Amino acid sequence: MADNLLKKEFKSRDVNRARNLVNKDFAAKTLSGTGYSKAYTAYEEGDIWEENGRTWTIKDGLRQNVTKLDEAKKALQVPLACPKCKGSMNYYLSQKMYKIHKMCYDCVIDYEGKLRIAGLYDQYEKSMIRGGISAFAKDIEDWVMDSIEQNDTFVTEQGDIESWKNNDLDYKKKAVESLQDYLMHIKKHLDT
Repeated sequence: MADNLLKKEFKSRDVNRARNLVNKDFAAKTLSGTGYSKAYTAYEEGDIWEENGRTWTIKDGLRQNVTKLDEAKKALQVPLACPKCKGSMNYYLSQKMYKIHKMCYDCVIDYEGKLRIAGLYDQYEKSMIRGGISAFAKDIEDWVMDSIEQNDTFVTEQGDIESWKNNDLDYKKKAVESLQDYLMHIKKHLDT
């Protein structure tokens, strides 16, 4: 068996691999390959580019995907410190108040206290309530219009496709009229 081993002809890559192992150079290449290599473009902090149908940027040294929801993520992100007083935002009420007022709970309490002293708190309270009711009315209107236009199809356990779309024009007309009546009712309460 030793004779067969000695008769074997060693290729240069075998010799190079053995030499690399002896020198403890485990990452060295013994073959030089040919083929396609992609052109590499170096990007720097803040660069924005498109690759494979996606938009990319570099923030804080990390390559990140730019999505349509980045603005929403930024709006919902609560900072570690209050932008007004630089206090901690760890308190759960501070996190809730930041989403509404963009400041911590203590700053909101101070702000509302100053409004009470100035006699403007009732007007402030009404405007906050009106804003909430207006947003609620808009959400209801969107929900009703979406449900009227929605095409509901479901697959049953047997694999049949059922369409639950209501093509009744009277139903749609009554739904829109009911929505308009309800929105008028809400608007009446907003005006008072």
